[in-house]
Amino acid sequence: MPRAPLHPTAAKIVAGARAQIGTRYTVGYFAIAYPGGDLPRDKGVCTDVVVRALRAAGHDLQRLIHEDMRRAFRRYPQKWGLRGPDKNIDHRRVPNQQRFFERHGLVLPARYDARTKTTFLPGDVVTWKLPSNLDHTGIVSDRTSGRGVPLVLHNLGVCAEEDVLLAWPLTGHYRYPKR
Repeated sequence: MPRAPLHPTAAKIVAGARAQIGTRYTVGYFAIAYPGGDLPRDKGVCTDVVVRALRAAGHDLQRLIHEDMRRAFRRYPQKWGLRGPDKNIDHRRVPNQQRFFERHGLVLPARYDARTKTTFLPGDVVTWKLPSNLDHTGIVSDRTSGRGVPLVLHNLGVCAEEDVLLAWPLTGHYRYPKR
């Protein structure tokens, strides 16, 4: 079901995410151009949904995260044994996206209940912890399930728009840019 009219930025983010439906999940490290670098459009992972969706609204997460990490590398997760930022991959890691949104976006409740459900707006970024202990991310849709829960655009095998907001434990909920 469609929701209320969208903020213009949110509409661009949702459209950018929706344009990726059908993209196959492709794991690996890729050397890409900078700024504005990307994998071929038929390839990607969950973070690429977010990167491409925000790029459709004029925000290059590759450049934004890389520049922020150059200024404040130690404030980002130190999980990969790197000595400095890597413009090819940093924006494609869920924990780095979370830290960037914490630093520069609007941090919203990472739980969905009667008190917080109205905070989940189209274009928001959500993150989860999967049963495999991997981090996952997606974009809140402008459509809802039959139960009224927002659908999410995400890539966990193939990019799809699905009723998965409550499928796994939420670990983050962000709005970027702040609006």
